This record gives sequence, structure tokens and C-alpha cells, in this order.
Amino acid sequence: MQDNETKEMLADLLWLNAVIATELIQITENTSAILRKSPPPKSCIAEHHELRKTALAIAEKYRSGTMLGQHILRHQ
Repeated sequence: MQDNETKEMLADLLWLNAVIATELIQITENTSAILRKSPPPKSCIAEHHELRKTALAIAEKYRSGTMLGQHILRHQ
């Protein structure tokens, strides 16, 4: 594999992992809300927001201009 191909593949994998991470965070929040029959604690929501921002920053660093940021904002 050529160097550019390797870089592109790694960028794609980093972006995809960020998508997976943000979706898992949302699934965790949704599951918590269902089990508690109320929203998750505000501290968890704030921490999840920061984790989403970190995942998004990583994704944008290697694959900018996707719908990921807009999608994550709808999770709020």
C-alpha cells in the first residue's frame, strides 16, 4: 500500500471510530433514560457533551466537511 493510501485509510478509520463513539454515547444516554424513566444526571450529560466534542475534533482533524458535526448537535 502506498503512503497516501495508508494515510487515507487511517483518516477514514479515525472518522468512522469517532462516529461509532458518538453513537455509543447517545445509546448510553438513551438506555439510561429508559431504565431510570428520567433523563440521565446533568453531570453525565455534560461529560458526554465534552466526550462528543473530543471525538468530533479528532474526526474533523482527519476528515473535515462531513455531516458528523451537524448530526452530533442534534443529539443534544
